[in-house]
Parts: sequence; structure tokens; C-alpha cells
Amino acid sequence: MINKPEKNKDRQKRHYRVRNKINGTPARPRLNVFRSNSHIYAQIIDDVAGKTLVAASTKEKEIAQTITEATKKEAAKVVGKAIAKKALDKGINTVVFDRSGYVYHGRVKELADGAREAGLNF
Repeated sequence: MINKPEKNKDRQKRHYRVRNKINGTPARPRLNVFRSNSHIYAQIIDDVAGKTLVAASTKEKEIAQTITEATKKEAAKVVGKAIAKKALDKGINTVVFDRSGYVYHGRVKELADGAREAGLNF
């Protein structure tokens, strides 16, 4: 029998290892990314209070309507811009980027670029 590597378990190990060093504070919360096969989610989290301050995903009605014909990378960029807009409305200008163990490439990079373009600093 062939032993297949469990990619998500390896990603979670990387994520926990990085999370030991990265923390979201009230002054500089953490921008967390999760990607599934069909959707991408982003949250801005204050780890001190244990609260999610802002969230955006491709499942939200407004975003889903604008990305009907878009590729996954284009959709990730739209989510990045949406989360940056929501964060700026709440007075959050600077965040710590947490890629959750994913490679900084493809959809994760597009989300980060979209957030930067919309005015979020990290």
C-alpha cells in the first residue's frame, strides 16, 4: 500500500510553528488567510482579545455576485480589496500577514496584493 503524504497536516504544522512567532495585537492585528478548493477566506484577528474584527470571503453575497466569471486568483484579489476596505472603515491601517502555512504564491499572494492596493499596510 502506498502512503500518501497528508498535505493539510503538514500545512497545519507549519501554521502552528509560525503562530508561535506571530501575534495579533490591538495596535497591529493579524490578517489570517484560509483557502479551500473553491473558496478563499480572510479574517483580521485581535489575538489578545480573541476576537475577529473583520472578515471577508468569496461566499459573501456582494463578493460572490461580482466574481461569477472570475478565476480563483481574481476572486482572491477581490476578497483582499474587500477586507482592506472593511478594515480601513474600522480604523485598522496596519496588520501582520499570516499565510497559515500556505506558500506565498498564487491565491494567497493575490489576496495580499489586493489588500495592499486597497491601502492596507503590512
